Amino acid sequence: MEQPDVLVAFIQLQLWLIFGTPVRSLQRVFAVQEPYVSAVGRARRGGARRLRQRRPFDERPFVRRSFVRWLMQRIASEERPDWRARAEEIGFDFHTIDGQRYWDERAYYAFTLKEIEQDLEGPTAELDEMCRALVARIIADEDLMRRLAIPVPFWNWVARSWKKSEPSLYGRFDVRYDGNGPAKLLEYNADTPTSVLETGVFQWMWLEQAIERKVLPKDADQFNSLHERLIQGWKDIGLHLAAMMDSPEDAGTVAYLEDCAHQAGLTTTVLPIEDIGKNPAGQFIDDDNRSIELLFKLYPWEWMLREAFGASLPGSATQFVEPPWKMILSNKGILPLLWEMYPNHPNLLPAYFDDDPKAGTLGTSYARKPLYSREGANIELVRDGRPIDKDDGPYGAEGYVRQAIAPLPQFDGNYTVLGSWFTAGAPCGLSVREDTSPITKNMSRFLPHAIIG
Repeated sequence: MEQPDVLVAFIQLQLWLIFGTPVRSLQRVFAVQEPYVSAVGRARRGGARRLRQRRPFDERPFVRRSFVRWLMQRIASEERPDWRARAEEIGFDFHTIDGQRYWDERAYYAFTLKEIEQDLEGPTAELDEMCRALVARIIADEDLMRRLAIPVPFWNWVARSWKKSEPSLYGRFDVRYDGNGPAKLLEYNADTPTSVLETGVFQWMWLEQAIERKVLPKDADQFNSLHERLIQGWKDIGLHLAAMMDSPEDAGTVAYLEDCAHQAGLTTTVLPIEDIGKNPAGQFIDDDNRSIELLFKLYPWEWMLREAFGASLPGSATQFVEPPWKMILSNKGILPLLWEMYPNHPNLLPAYFDDDPKAGTLGTSYARKPLYSREGANIELVRDGRPIDKDDGPYGAEGYVRQAIAPLPQFDGNYTVLGSWFTAGAPCGLSVREDTSPITKNMSRFLPHAIIG
């Protein structure tokens, strides 16, 4: 079915970042029509290697081989001599930031298929269901909306967005996991998750080349159908798109998502934030006076509400990606509310609002997190009543939550956190970040992963 000819606007703070880092279309390499069964074991078309198909875990003959492991591992690996050039060919030129590695393939993380399917893929789907049930509860309770510090003038708009089932494209659950026991939710990046390009494209390229170089066994795989799910997501949304950014990473993310939208058959336009206008009917328009029917934004909702145009958002006919109801789930106040709604759930950590007397049950060791925070800013780790790590930032005025401390696992001296992607209605990929600090930050390194055994 032909897509409607509508405006797709990518909005940014610095336009040159987008046009300075073009992304080559990846359509000939990655499959966009294969039905989703699982993110594991599907093939990508265009000559890409077909990896093993899904079968019950105990029926796979390779599980008897000597390289089978039973726990997540960090494995040293020789990096490709030309990986920087390969990254830049696809627009991943933020692989190095301020002279420091962001992409790091001197090691990779290895998982068993059982770990992926049972401990990550399944719980990701369940966490999404739990979060959606929580949204339905929150929009019906003014006290909870107030608890999350969502401004009163936007309450009805957020509720309408949910009741209209405005579609969500993607989100990323950050979890603590070491291969031993259930994954524990640390936070949900529900509004402006980044690392899509390095997750969906570049680490897949690494996998294929690692197999060709015999760094990995020929039937190694990866939890990764993020690229296909993004394209399918844009097809399902079926209108147009927009974004905002002020860094090379955000620019690369938006350029890649624009490419996915093109492959889904959408027409896109990139324009600076200051070029968005409003017509007499209250509709947002671009600099050619065309109505912006759907706006993709790589800009947090809490910032959007504070902009000069913020008061006009509820009255606009523009549809947003991510939708307004996602501002609920991007708030760390969902952590205590999820724990209250699903006490003792194996994938949750005990959590309470900072001023809740029950927070005292966590004792003197906990993570203190602002309701709104990005890239670890203003998060404080407290052990035995003393701060052991803290990252400064501009957040915290709206309040804090306390979450039971769950020390990140350490591999070769690195603290590791996993990001499990949920895109277009399905779990579909894995990001691995590591740092020498127990708080994951903007400069924390991204390492590829593989399923072996």
